[in-house]
Amino acid sequence: MIRRALPIALAAALVLPATTVLAQQARPAAPAAAAQAGSPSQLVLSNTERVLKTLESRRAEFTRDRGALTTFVNSEFNAMFDRDYAARQVLGRHGRGAAEADVKAFGDALADNLMRKYGSSLLDFNTQLRVRIKSEQPLPRGLGVRVSSELLRSGGEPIPVDFLMRQSGGTWKVFDVSVEGVSFVQTFRQQFDAELQRKSIQQVARELRSGQIQATAE
Repeated sequence: MIRRALPIALAAALVLPATTVLAQQARPAAPAAAAQAGSPSQLVLSNTERVLKTLESRRAEFTRDRGALTTFVNSEFNAMFDRDYAARQVLGRHGRGAAEADVKAFGDALADNLMRKYGSSLLDFNTQLRVRIKSEQPLPRGLGVRVSSELLRSGGEPIPVDFLMRQSGGTWKVFDVSVEGVSFVQTFRQQFDAELQRKSIQQVARELRSGQIQATAE
């Protein structure tokens, strides 16, 4: 059950990391520039309506033209997800002392692999989801914040989702998503540990890029 839920949330997290989960506790609308540089709630407030509206208004186009969907997903993912920091978390001990260029190559390859695998699932994403915020708490050592929430689906059990966010480049970005206690970072750290024991980060990145290795949350 947990493994089946994680791919769904990963697909949503590609373009909606923390957008819907914070909407119900967001502050009054701020000017666009302030929203981009402000708190998670301010950032989420401006993004939620735009992203969900885009998914609905362009659903037919995205269904016909997967290239347009890919462009949209890439744009939102790059804006909201701290892929380099997340990549270093996934690499774990294998990333200690690794060159930034190698970590970036791995992060880019992992993100692209995930988007190819799960991006089209966004066409089935329920833009009418309701969300219940459980808590928002600081992470240890000032690493960021954890937003704990539940996704409320019509006719389905609530799905607990936690988003870990940190300040990066002057704005809040997501670096991990946890669904029913199963972490994005931990899942892929376990998956790639054996590969990284036998191969360099560069080789694993190349194989992810080429599709020889598939990132999977199943």
